[in-house]
Order: sequence, then structure tokens, then C-alpha cells
Amino acid sequence: MAVAFFDLDKTLIAANSGALWVRRERALGHVTRLQALHAGLWLARYHLGLVPMQAALARLLTRLAGLPAAPIHRRMAAFYAETVRTLYRPGALAAVEAHRRAGDRLVLLTSSTEDLSDLVARELHLDGVLCNHLEVDARGQHTGRPLGVICFGEGKRTLAQAYASEWGVALSACAFYSDSYSDLPTLEVVGQPVAVHPDHRLAREARKRGWPVVDWGVPERGVASSPPASVVLSTPEP
Repeated sequence: MAVAFFDLDKTLIAANSGALWVRRERALGHVTRLQALHAGLWLARYHLGLVPMQAALARLLTRLAGLPAAPIHRRMAAFYAETVRTLYRPGALAAVEAHRRAGDRLVLLTSSTEDLSDLVARELHLDGVLCNHLEVDARGQHTGRPLGVICFGEGKRTLAQAYASEWGVALSACAFYSDSYSDLPTLEVVGQPVAVHPDHRLAREARKRGWPVVDWGVPERGVASSPPASVVLSTPEP
């Protein structure tokens, strides 16, 4: 048995769910224009290398402080049903099924929160979820603080290592599929690193290291994907 780890945004699905969620919340009036602007500025600072993602995430989480968790959970379920489940890449579903047939454990490894991640895992019948968990107090309100390790960058590697160890599997026997250079710490330690529609930094790294690059396609607009017969892989040019 091995473990196949899958990133979510732009890997299993052909979009960034966080950006789509903020856009939806803005349209529904749950996020003000100023709040959306602040969120965008903090993420922009991260992409410019001015702050680590952990700091950006911590700042964004403070916006949740005092908000009841239950309504957000319900809105996330509607968001998933109406938007996210139409975005699965055809090749992603094929890869999940190929690993399932091989007897591997299937694990979502994502920076998304548990509200969304659990819905993805249920839809795809995954064996495990490693994601970000948000603290909720006794009144059912968000505290604005994360629970446990931040599932991003080095945190993803830490969580993947702990999961593999729990199941008695070496990371050298595991696969990880991701689009993002930020996932390099985990890609470096698994035996089968695969770049999926990689960003430019990961594409360059994949070429340098000889990692396979995957074209998993995009779903038909507005139509939930179903697994195709095969996955198309391409090997980076030397």
C-alpha cells in the first residue's frame, strides 16, 4: 500500500476555490468591498514575497473572529454544490481512480478549510483529509485562530509525514500531485512528485528535476466531470 496525496486548487479542480468563495461572499453581501480588498492585498503581499503565507493566513483568519460557524458551513455546502463540483479536471478523477485500483490510500492535502475539504473527500470517496482547521468556541463562533499545524508549505510536509508514518508507509512510496511551487517541500520528499498545470516556478523546478508534468484538462463548463479512460502525462523537456 502507498499513499497518493492530492492538492485541491488548480490541481483536482481547475480554479482557485478561495478566490471564487470570496467573490461569492461579496456578491451575497457577507463580505464588504473593503474586506475583500484587504484580503486581496494580504495575498498580493504574499505573492510578492513580502510576508510568509502563514502570516497572510493568520491575518485573514482574524476576519472570522466572532462570526457563527454554522451559517458559513451551510453557505460552503451550497458553494460546493453549485460551483466547486463542476470544476473537477477529467484527468484528476482518472488519476484518483487509478490509485484506488492500485490499492493506494487517497488523501486530500490542501490549504483549504475543513468545511470545503470534507465535501471534496466525500464526493471523491477519499480515505483522508489533511487541511486547515479553524477554532470554534463553545458558543459556535469562530475565534479567528487556526487549530494545529497550518497546512501550507512546510506544514503540508509535516502533516503528510505524520499521516504516512501513521499508516506505516515511507514518503518515498507516496505520490503527490500539485500545481504550486509552495508545495515544493512535500514534492521533494515523496517518491512520485507530479506537477499538475504548474505555476511558472514549479514548471521550472519540474524541468530541472525531471519530474513529470500532467495535463489533466478542464471540465465542460457547468458540467460535473466524470472519469475518462486515461490520464495524459508529459515529461518535461531536458
